[in-house]
Amino acid sequence: MTPRPDPPRRWWRPARPRDGGPADSGTGDAPGAHEPAPPEEAAPSGITVRPHPPDGASPERTGSWRAGLSLEQLRRSSEAGPDREGRPAALSVRVLRLMTLILAVALAYYGAGRLGLLRQVVVEGATVTPLWLPSGVAVAALFAFGPRITPGIALGMLAVTSSISTVSWYSVLMAVGNTLAPLASWYLLRLVGFRPSLERLRDGLALVFLGALGGMTVSAAVGTGTLLATDKILTSHAWPVWAAWWAGDALGVLVVVPVLVVLIRPRLPRDALGWVELLGLFAVTAALTWVAIYSPLDLLFLVFPLLIWAALRFELTGSAPAALIVSVLAVTAATNQQGPFAGRAMGEIMVNLQAFNVSVALTGLLLSSLVTERRHVRERIEDACQELAEVVDTLAPGASGRRTRGAGTLGPEEGEGHGKSGAGWGAG
Repeated sequence: MTPRPDPPRRWWRPARPRDGGPADSGTGDAPGAHEPAPPEEAAPSGITVRPHPPDGASPERTGSWRAGLSLEQLRRSSEAGPDREGRPAALSVRVLRLMTLILAVALAYYGAGRLGLLRQVVVEGATVTPLWLPSGVAVAALFAFGPRITPGIALGMLAVTSSISTVSWYSVLMAVGNTLAPLASWYLLRLVGFRPSLERLRDGLALVFLGALGGMTVSAAVGTGTLLATDKILTSHAWPVWAAWWAGDALGVLVVVPVLVVLIRPRLPRDALGWVELLGLFAVTAALTWVAIYSPLDLLFLVFPLLIWAALRFELTGSAPAALIVSVLAVTAATNQQGPFAGRAMGEIMVNLQAFNVSVALTGLLLSSLVTERRHVRERIEDACQELAEVVDTLAPGASGRRTRGAGTLGPEEGEGHGKSGAGWGAG
């Protein structure tokens, strides 16, 4: 009788008997193993378990959990080495990124502050800026990167202050106030579910009344209180100074945040004709604003039709830069006491200037938000109609096609396709 060949030698330990008896002595495998694995098994750690080790390799050196290690032990052992060496490296990378981000925010705040300091006015003995651009930069940075970049705002404000005077305790207090104000705006806006894309009317209203007019009261209060504490202004002058400070910071939020939203999420024209119209809009806005300001007649109201055109045609892409152009030209004329601001007291100039700039920002921002929200509603209705047509085609093939052909006789407004709205050049 032909002897039966020996079974292939397996390098894992067979299952031990439940009664604690000895295992099969013919295997000679490493102790502590479990039941045999399938012929091919992939462990969650990415190691493939094979029934036979490679030629010339011992079972203990194959790295398999069948060679005396459980699956959980193998996973922990495979992660232990990289974690010990990788965690400090990953932590250092995160810290480096955060420091770089804070430094970038500080530089952006400093650059915007230097631009804002180009135009200053003196109100009741206090020097204020009619358009404080860094407030908008700080609010936008908080929504983009979170409150972790708060040190960058404080460092930027200290850098701006040190560029015009020596750093002292009251300049530190002003830096604290200019840091807390954007944080207050950020917190208030988050409470109401604000979306930085400004695609809803409620977002525009929230930015105006909470982000700009609400949160910036903190910086104005801290700044005015610091001036009072240092006897730089009289108590009777506190209210005009506070109003001018508050209006300048609020206008910075209203003007800068929409422009940064446009730069981050642009809705650019799709064709050459759209680009010509958009660039022509900006050129006409600048030219007409200059004429309206320096004309012997009071023609500043002529800028509002241009803002309406920009919002209807290009939504925020057109209205935000147009409002910025108008505000900068108006601030330049006011600080030089030219045009409609000539021959007036500085307090009266500031009231007229801020009322005009806030009206410009409100018109462009709210109208563009309303147009964008209306476009989204129409697009959702069109999508729902398309889905309904597909359902009708499934139930009654050809029925929606006959209805669509019959609807071809509708007027041009009803027959417009998707994305052909007044903001069509920027529709994405």
